[in-house]
Amino acid sequence: MSTTRTTPKAEETGQRILDSALALFREEGFEKATVRGIARRAGVATGAAYYYYPSKEAIVMDFYRRSCVEMQPRIEAALDGVKGLENRLRELIRAKLSYFAPNREVLRALLRNGADPRHPLSPFSAETKEIRDADIAWFGHILTGCGIRIPRDLEPELPGVLWLFQMGILFFWVIDDSTGQARTAQLLETAVKAVTALIRFSALPLLRPLRRTALQLIEIVKGD
Repeated sequence: MSTTRTTPKAEETGQRILDSALALFREEGFEKATVRGIARRAGVATGAAYYYYPSKEAIVMDFYRRSCVEMQPRIEAALDGVKGLENRLRELIRAKLSYFAPNREVLRALLRNGADPRHPLSPFSAETKEIRDADIAWFGHILTGCGIRIPRDLEPELPGVLWLFQMGILFFWVIDDSTGQARTAQLLETAVKAVTALIRFSALPLLRPLRRTALQLIEIVKGD
């Protein structure tokens, strides 16, 4: 939504359109929902909806950006006083799951787009890079003073690797139909322990050749 519309009434209207869009995405899916239907649900003219958001994609991007901003203090609070990489990694991802819980079905509706890095709404796209970089920065933050010696060659790559690990957990959570997503809770607990152990063992001299191979794989995945 444009930053030029800063009056309370404009903010309220924009929020109503956004909330209506998210509700419709939950019910009908992203592809079937229309701007006309969103406007009708929000109680505004279709032209007014287009004035605030020129497309459904613009609505989702605003949702992403707002989510990123709103999550910053929540993540900071979740990590406050938490020691050790295993605990920090677990609490960081838990904070994300807790924040997105009310909109889990929205994320599910966006899965098809999220899988294609060429789609602007994908978490891997150029359009979402700023949000992705802010997210990756938190994984760099939890590595600082984490109590584990991290090899110098692995250190610059590890925040991005942990971000990809998080994305795997989030994907599983979105499609997890177990009661209260209990399987995701089990997966997170076990996977965090495993990842932390792998990072700890990566500093062992015996595993240096394996670490080099892992770094080569990371470079291949990253491409240019």
